[in-house]
Amino acid sequence: MTGSSQQLHRVVVVGAGWAGLSATYHLAKQGYEVTLLEAGSYPGGLVAGWKTAAGRSVEAGIHGFWYPYRNIFSLIDELGISPFTTWTRSSQYSPAGLEVESPIFQDLPQLPTPLGTFLYTQFKRLPLIDRLSALPLLYAIVDFDNSDEAWWRYDSVTARELFKQFGVSARLYRDAFEPMLLVGLFAPGEQCSAAATLGMLYFFILAHQPDFDVVWCRGTVGEKIFRPWVERIEKAGARVLPNRRVTDLIVDSSNRATGVVCGDEVFDTDAVIFAVGINGMKKIVSASPNLQNRDQFRNLSNLGGVDVLATRLWFDRKIHIPRPSNACFGFDTTTGWTFFDLNALHDEYKDEPGTVIEADFYHANQFLNLSDSEIVPIVQNYLTTCVPAFREAKVIDSSVIRLPNAVSHFAPGSYQHMLPTSTSFSNVFMSGDWIVTRHGSWSQEKAYVTGLEAANLVISHLGKGIPADILPVEADEAHIQGLRQINQTLRQFSKSILPDFWLP
Repeated sequence: MTGSSQQLHRVVVVGAGWAGLSATYHLAKQGYEVTLLEAGSYPGGLVAGWKTAAGRSVEAGIHGFWYPYRNIFSLIDELGISPFTTWTRSSQYSPAGLEVESPIFQDLPQLPTPLGTFLYTQFKRLPLIDRLSALPLLYAIVDFDNSDEAWWRYDSVTARELFKQFGVSARLYRDAFEPMLLVGLFAPGEQCSAAATLGMLYFFILAHQPDFDVVWCRGTVGEKIFRPWVERIEKAGARVLPNRRVTDLIVDSSNRATGVVCGDEVFDTDAVIFAVGINGMKKIVSASPNLQNRDQFRNLSNLGGVDVLATRLWFDRKIHIPRPSNACFGFDTTTGWTFFDLNALHDEYKDEPGTVIEADFYHANQFLNLSDSEIVPIVQNYLTTCVPAFREAKVIDSSVIRLPNAVSHFAPGSYQHMLPTSTSFSNVFMSGDWIVTRHGSWSQEKAYVTGLEAANLVISHLGKGIPADILPVEADEAHIQGLRQINQTLRQFSKSILPDFWLP
């Protein structure tokens, strides 16, 4: 290493969501001079909330915090804050009415996975014979171990093809798996990678009985979590700069990024961490000649996002809603949606005289061009189908937020274009929920973890500080470990004696 210690310890982090904040926080605690650049007007990205002109809180969709979010829960403990509800039950609706109710799984006798999920979930209409058709799928769950080889094996296959190949009944797919994909991977099965599907289902539902248990923020994530977190980050010495849109990197002859360009500003640096979503990263690449020169960044054009519509409706009366969180399917063939009783979840609305509902639509392409005055009646009509008391209620205020390409699209074949945490630049690192990692987590937890992984690579590269302690996902249950070992042995044996007959 050469130069002064100050020169060796400057880091620029791009993007102030879960990944960027986690990387910034850890590096600031290790004594790095960290500058966090956020293109928007406030930290948090799509997860943060804000106030309307009338002073009402809104956000770009509601985000749950599931039982296996071990690293995020550890952060919350470190910050000494209490942003969450208690564990909540949820329901699932179709146009025919209530379909499924989920218990709080950790409160029930523990059964070997996936028996608890299978037996304790309360299906109202789905026949047992259809549920039993999922049993052959257990082989794919065992075979998909989140390794690079497993991703290559399953990523080019669609989720719909996977379920069809393993004999899942048409009704089970339509009434259970497709709805999970629409609210878990935000797209219909024919547009979802089988690898991503198996990874998501295992992490959130199948690995351990309590994994589907969820808590919610008692307000916007921006207010309840990010605001105190950013205060702690700034106290640790980091600079958090909003309204800074990155347009290029300055790269020296040694394959190192020495500066981050934001229009007329240049931020000198010894390492860079990108912590933005796919859509944001593509915008940066399109503006940056030095990133466009690299195949791995140019190829990000092959990745995409999914449109989201977030609505918040204030009604003139109290309406009884059986469960605070609800997922819905079958209203539009390629769109899933969720609705939440904010009177039950958010402190701000506990004493509200009327009812406040958040309804979020995923893969909402067909809705984004509609006007607010067209969208609000559609949402009320859908709510009425689930809870008839909404029919007589009057909407007294509303918020409609359109979010094109807002969430990562794990499309078939996308794995080959996704970036690992390290890049072809010696001191540029990646983080976010779409980055390749072997950790096994998903969504917000994955973004947070990859931020720590990128911070650890900076520490290794620059030689200063203690790496972050990243909690692994809970180990597979013993019978799953055994089955995976047997499967791996058989795979290796068959490769040694048989030609490679099948496409991976």
